[in-house]
Amino acid sequence: MTTATDSPAEALRDAVSAWFDGAARDLPWRHPDRTPWGVLVSETMLQQTPVSRVEPVWRAWLERWPAPADLAASSTADVLRAWGRLGYPRRAVRLQECARAIVRDHGGEVPDDEVALLALPGVGAYTAAAVRAFAFGRRAVVVDTNVRRVLARAVAGEALARPTPTAAEHALAAAVAPSSDAEAARWAAASMELGALVCTARAPDCPGCPVRDLCAWRAAGHPPDAHAARRRAQPWHGTDRQVRGRVMAVLRDASAPVERERLLLVADDPAQVGRCLASLVEDGLAETSPGEPDLFALPA
Repeated sequence: MTTATDSPAEALRDAVSAWFDGAARDLPWRHPDRTPWGVLVSETMLQQTPVSRVEPVWRAWLERWPAPADLAASSTADVLRAWGRLGYPRRAVRLQECARAIVRDHGGEVPDDEVALLALPGVGAYTAAAVRAFAFGRRAVVVDTNVRRVLARAVAGEALARPTPTAAEHALAAAVAPSSDAEAARWAAASMELGALVCTARAPDCPGCPVRDLCAWRAAGHPPDAHAARRRAQPWHGTDRQVRGRVMAVLRDASAPVERERLLLVADDPAQVGRCLASLVEDGLAETSPGEPDLFALPA
C-alpha cells in the first residue's frame, strides 16, 4: 500500500504490483512448474509477436522439445516447420543453436549467470535479463517496449519512448527497479503487463490505469508524441520480408525439394524472389540440393 512517505518510485512500484495481483494473465510460462528453458523459449518467441499467436506454438514446442537437448538433436527442417508462421524464422534457427550451446557448454541446463546467458547464440541483453528475472527470480533490469512506454509516460511525462532505446532510459529503469531479487522480478513482470494491457501505444486506458494519479504524462495534459516525425511504419505488402515468408511457407509444406520456377510464382517480381531465395540460403533457412542449384528445401 502506498503511503505519504513513499518515494515516487516506490509509489509507482506499489501501485503497479497491487494491480498486477488481480490483472496478470494466466500465461503458461508464468506457472510454478515453468522451467528456465520454457522461459527462454517464450522470450524468443515473443519478440515482435503477440501472446495470442505464441501461446499455442509454445505449448506444442515444449511438449515436443521439453529440454534443450531435445531441440539440439532435432533436424533444422523440423524446427522450422514447428515454428510455422510465427515470423522471423531466423529466431528458430538461433534457438536451436542456443540449445546446442547449452548442451555443449552447460550440461543441458540454462545458465543463470548474465555473462553465460549473453554468450549464448541469439541471446541479447533483454533476453538475458528476462530469463534471469522470470526463470530464476533474480534482480535484472528488464526493459522491453512495454516497460519503456510505461516509464516514458509515468516518470518522464512523454507520450512514447524514443524510437531507439537510450542509455538514459536504461539508467531510469535501473533506478526504478527494486533492489531485492523477488521484488525486482515481480516489478519487471508487472510493469511489462501494464504496458501490454493498459498503457498501450495507440489506445491507453488512462481512466482504468492504476497509476493515473502518479502519471507525469497525464499531469502534463497528455502532450503529443515528440518523436512522431522519426517513426516510420514499415510497410508489409510487397516487401522482401513478405516474399521470404511466402517462400518459407512453400518449403515448409513441401515433402520434397521445390523447383526454383515454382518458387518464382510467389510474387510478381522474379528478381525479388531470387534475391529472397539467396538471402534465405545465406541465413541458413533454406538450402539447395547437392548438384541441383535450382532445387530448394529446408535445411536438414
